[in-house]
Amino acid sequence: MKLFLLTVLTMVAFAANSILNRAAVDGAGMSPFDFAVLRVWAGALTLAVLTLSTTGVWRGMLTRRTVAGGATLTLYMIGFSAAYLTLDAGVGALILFGVVQLAMFTITSLRGVPPRLLQLVGAGVAFAGLIVLLWPAGGVALDAVGVAAMIAAGLGWAVYSILGQGATQPVVATARNFAVSAMMVAPLVFAFGGASAQGMALAALSGVVTSALGYSLWYQIVPRLGASKAALAQLSVPVIAVAGGAILFGEAITPRMIIAGLLVVGGLGIGLIRR
Repeated sequence: MKLFLLTVLTMVAFAANSILNRAAVDGAGMSPFDFAVLRVWAGALTLAVLTLSTTGVWRGMLTRRTVAGGATLTLYMIGFSAAYLTLDAGVGALILFGVVQLAMFTITSLRGVPPRLLQLVGAGVAFAGLIVLLWPAGGVALDAVGVAAMIAAGLGWAVYSILGQGATQPVVATARNFAVSAMMVAPLVFAFGGASAQGMALAALSGVVTSALGYSLWYQIVPRLGASKAALAQLSVPVIAVAGGAILFGEAITPRMIIAGLLVVGGLGIGLIRR
């Protein structure tokens, strides 16, 4: 039950990131890149403060695993921001979560731990629910650069998540990853400008709470869930984000949203059920 509650809390944090991103970019007129940079730096500073009292936190920080974690986190953050400059939000989410599922299932299979049949069936049912939920009405034009950026973001997040399986100190590992990522995105600071106080506050909140603490929780539960279950659990994020948006922004809950939510919950039930 504790693992279940931690997983739910982590998925809520991931969904909150999407809501805060939307509020800052769409509501406060903030650039997606400005949001990403401030989010990473706020998260890095927060985790640095949390881990300053831990012995040896920064000693040997630039290990192969930490550099890989920071690089994949940066790839996710920047790819995600770049993609939403040209992609519809719903289609972008479908590409992102589809790539994450395929990549994590493939990596675990190559490692000799393929997903079970019920997990594959559950992922298929849940992803069908996401298509019902997120696919825009009418035709949609896909920008090749935006699609490529979102694929890169999905691959980055999948590898970042897999690296979490080896995290013996989740907060320390996340702190190191954010520190490396902050150094990597530092050149983008010179392009930062024009952000409103509201947008910067939302980005900082995303970095401090739902990213720094949410990603630390993620590295705590991934080793216990296993990569296949962790991949499957993430399909709940868009549903939580849409529900949260409906509550916070006063949007109507439609029959389509209800059907999609039932499909996703049903798929997760199939995929996470014990043998």
